[in-house]
Amino acid sequence: MRSDLFSIEGKVAVVTGGSRGIGLMIAEGLIDAGVRVYISSRKVEACEEVAVKLSQKGECISVPADLSNAEGVAHLTAEVSQREERLHILVNNAGATWGAPFEEFPEKGFDKTLDVNLKGVFLLTQALLPKLRAAASAEDPARVINIGSVDGLRVPAPGMNNYAYSLSKAALHMFTRHLAADLGPEHIAVNAIAPGPFDSPMMAFVLDDPETRAEIAGSIPLRRIGHPDDMAGTTVFLCSRAGAYLNGAIISVDGGISARGWS
Repeated sequence: MRSDLFSIEGKVAVVTGGSRGIGLMIAEGLIDAGVRVYISSRKVEACEEVAVKLSQKGECISVPADLSNAEGVAHLTAEVSQREERLHILVNNAGATWGAPFEEFPEKGFDKTLDVNLKGVFLLTQALLPKLRAAASAEDPARVINIGSVDGLRVPAPGMNNYAYSLSKAALHMFTRHLAADLGPEHIAVNAIAPGPFDSPMMAFVLDDPETRAEIAGSIPLRRIGHPDDMAGTTVFLCSRAGAYLNGAIISVDGGISARGWS
């Protein structure tokens, strides 16, 4: 086996939503692997604080932006384009959710969730396509990784009521396949990771309660909540020579939840 099979040292990446949760796990994992990483999030102070912290381990640049609208997408694209000739890795992780019973689910919750989880991903990937093309080659494609969800693969557990979120993630999985077919001939590989339960602000409302956490962990075939290394390791694999032939894959990193549903 080649000694550099999993090496991604020297590459350049953008990780949206990189200041917390799964995005932070991915950004830190890429930096540990020798990648220069641009992180983006809506909260300026949090984004800059995390960039300073991660810069103690490698290269991390903060570019705060609201990626739910075209202005935020244009800002992030301009900042990266001014600094980089090529972009090897784009991780579309920024996400939002909204919970409410179906008959009470508000239009603003639907719009906000789809703007961030779907439209923002579409617009940013479109805007950064020239930089991805510049990094692409047959042996080492540029990579786009969309962060979907196990909730986009199966109906969420009763009471979750995250209609717009699960809908947006299912659509994101299809968008991943669509782009994989379209961009594959240009040597740009597009895949998705569908996480299960991880410690993140989005899951805090259930995982912060010890009893609920234990119940959820007990329902997972591997009997635990995801670790940061689980997410970082999958991302590094997808971005390395080891993952160069994957295109259009939806990889469940969920301990086996999607293999049998929510019960």
